[in-house]
Amino acid sequence: MHLLDFEQSVAELEAKIEELRHLSVGGQVSIAGDVAKLQGKLDKQLKSLYAKLTPAQKVQVARHPDRPHTIEIIKNLIEDFVPLSGDRLFGDDQAIIGGLGRFRGTAVMVMGHERGHDTETRLKHNFGMAKPEGYRKAQRLMELAAKFNLPILSFVDTAGAFPGVDAEARGQAEAIAKGIEVCLQVAVPFVTTIIGEGGSGGAIAIAAADRVLMLEHAIYSVISPEGCASILWRSPTHASDAAEALRLTAQDLKELDVIDEIVPEPLGGAHRQKEETLARLADAIEKHLNDLVGTEPAKLIKNRQDKFLNMGQKSLAA
Repeated sequence: MHLLDFEQSVAELEAKIEELRHLSVGGQVSIAGDVAKLQGKLDKQLKSLYAKLTPAQKVQVARHPDRPHTIEIIKNLIEDFVPLSGDRLFGDDQAIIGGLGRFRGTAVMVMGHERGHDTETRLKHNFGMAKPEGYRKAQRLMELAAKFNLPILSFVDTAGAFPGVDAEARGQAEAIAKGIEVCLQVAVPFVTTIIGEGGSGGAIAIAAADRVLMLEHAIYSVISPEGCASILWRSPTHASDAAEALRLTAQDLKELDVIDEIVPEPLGGAHRQKEETLARLADAIEKHLNDLVGTEPAKLIKNRQDKFLNMGQKSLAA
């Protein structure tokens, strides 16, 4: 497993546990007690580490390559998934994937950013950084969901929209703005989850939802800490200071009423126990969907729009 900088203190324990488990395969001597003892020490160290993560360390966890991705979420939580491709204008952007399926028996439209997990898939999905055709595909899926009265589930994991010249030439800013507009106007229940990194307009273009959830160690911000540091301090070496100032953690954003719920991650982060993470996420999504289903369409739209128009009032009052 890829270890983060601040996790080096647990590396030796994890290596010993893995070695003992390897030796026990086919062996005559039971070493379960030794493994359990070391596992207890490891859990204690992880609990201590993750209880006091700094915002900069949260950024590292949110970007961990082994965190659950949208493709994994769809595979594990969505039954009968039928992918839908293309924006019907230019092409198919693999940075955003989506389609029809069933979530715990309920027909839904699902979509989200996909970063990829190795060099080949990261290039295929452009590291989760969508171009205009990706956001226009998302708009098409949301409008289709509204047409057939299907709840929408979206999953956010992007450093931001793709900043290339070709994307700008095809109307990147307009595509993001239109995406937000469509989010705020679809007359169906809409639940989004920030599963890793939620960066700027690239995130909110598919995340202006009735309910906004965040995994415990995800981040959500108008700009990356590195980008903020390069603007304010003229140096990326101040990224840690920027992470602190941006209030980008789930805990900060819940306090500011930007998000609705923090979904707890297992000990040591979502990347260590994906199945448990996905089970907790599914329970949270189901709870919020049940709250929203049956609400009058006009009320859904008004409540959603008011939710975003009122953001920032709490911080301003303080």
